[in-house]
Amino acid sequence: MKKNTFLIILIFLSTNLFSQIPKKSESVLVNGKNMYYEVYGKGYPLIFLHGYSLSSFAWRPYVSDFINDYEVYLIDLTGHGRSERFKEDLSIKSVAEDLNALIQYLKLDKIKAIGFSFGGDVLYQLALLDTTLIESMITIGAIGTWDVNDFPQYQKGFTYENRENFPWLETSHESDDHIKALMDQFKNYTVFLSDSELKQIKPEVLVMMGDDDEGMDFDEVARIKKHLTKSDIWILPNVSHGAHEGENKDEFVLKAKEFLSKTIKEVNKQ
Repeated sequence: MKKNTFLIILIFLSTNLFSQIPKKSESVLVNGKNMYYEVYGKGYPLIFLHGYSLSSFAWRPYVSDFINDYEVYLIDLTGHGRSERFKEDLSIKSVAEDLNALIQYLKLDKIKAIGFSFGGDVLYQLALLDTTLIESMITIGAIGTWDVNDFPQYQKGFTYENRENFPWLETSHESDDHIKALMDQFKNYTVFLSDSELKQIKPEVLVMMGDDDEGMDFDEVARIKKHLTKSDIWILPNVSHGAHEGENKDEFVLKAKEFLSKTIKEVNKQ
């Protein structure tokens, strides 16, 4: 009996480990910049986009939850991870243009997408660049409008001199040059979606956030809901910026799958 139990555990661990090995990974030159991506599983294309100063590595714990239903793409956005470091001033639209060029290289005509924070802001810009590309998308802690100048405490704290306070930087990025460039460019993080631009966004959107996310302006959330016609708002109580992480992970995965597969119409209603 003990031998059989050990064998079952061994098979489970081996399968789980294997599922985390990408079937393809490479760096490619798009828009004059090298961008890195990994591919897992098979099915409808689903891309995951990370937050500012993170990398695709942050989404790896979620791969096994989605690869039975989707072909999962983990992408290092411009300036991050194994993609080329920032060599010009940060522009969310420019990052989206680089992403769009990568998607064209991959010959993906239709995608679903999940973006956290910076990755969510990039998704809104991508939806404007190609109005037919994204079928549905989930943004976490992002509403497409954000200005670092509204948060001087962030600018003061998030500097290269204070990099030791952000331990994920060293594991997420290729070199100190990468880290310095993205921390220096944080001062240029500003993006805005007008009412007319919101109305142009065609995908179904699930906006997920925590009610303790100090970076979210709830007046802006209301404006998003008013003008983003095909949207649902999912607000988690007593949760901060990473609303999909930690003890909320299982619920996030469940509702993300329901939303992306359109098995229910209003995922934010209990």
